[in-house]
Amino acid sequence: MRSRPLVALLIQVAAATAIAHAYPTPSPVPRTTSLPALRAQAIGREVEERFSIGLAAEARGDWTAAALEFERIVALTPPEPKGSTARYDLAIAYANLQRNDDAASQLRGALALDPGFLAAMANLVAVDLARGDTPEARRVADRYVSLAPDSARALYSRGIVALRAGDAATAREDFGKLLHANPSYAVAHYDLALAEERLGRYDAAELELRSALALAPSYARARFALGVVLLREGEHAEARNEFARATIDAAGDPALQSIAAAMRDSIRL
Repeated sequence: MRSRPLVALLIQVAAATAIAHAYPTPSPVPRTTSLPALRAQAIGREVEERFSIGLAAEARGDWTAAALEFERIVALTPPEPKGSTARYDLAIAYANLQRNDDAASQLRGALALDPGFLAAMANLVAVDLARGDTPEARRVADRYVSLAPDSARALYSRGIVALRAGDAATAREDFGKLLHANPSYAVAHYDLALAEERLGRYDAAELELRSALALAPSYARARFALGVVLLREGEHAEARNEFARATIDAAGDPALQSIAAAMRDSIRL
């Protein structure tokens, strides 16, 4: 009978297989030991580590430390999306360090790498306004709205730029669209009121300011603006009351409190 030798053979094969799995033959070293490949791997590890350190520094508000990490990442020119992300985070650090020109440069760099980077657009608009570069802010805001026409942040960004540029009609349109989708946004009611007031639509401005104050009764700037609109409408007594209320609500804003008090005292009933 041949069954026993066969069983013995199977046992030997099984034992050999078990040993092979336990002590596998060493694989040959991959032929990726060229200097460029090793350098790319080292750079990739450094980028990951510096991102981790930089984001931790941002989280604790250490903008100088964050800037140093992201500057190094940018210098390493990592591929997308890390390249545009590093420039974006570096811009945030620079903006918090009041280095607005540098922040704008990094945000432009991020957009050159990723033209659809909406957060970079939003922040470039804000930085440009802080720098006083209204023309670039308007170009970026127009592009932002074209890419995200229903975005509240896009509409608000362009509305603010339009107000700064004296384009009250565009501001009115953008804030109106924003409020149609989110009527509980008190700040947008206030900004829409400014656009309406600049267009000479005082009734509409008054309505928006009252809406803002219904949502935020202690909104001192809206209270002051309502006083101005009422004064334009010839409602002197009511305007004086609003200026008086604004002096109370503006306790944390000495400049606004002072001008509200001056307006209140200038009205003779």
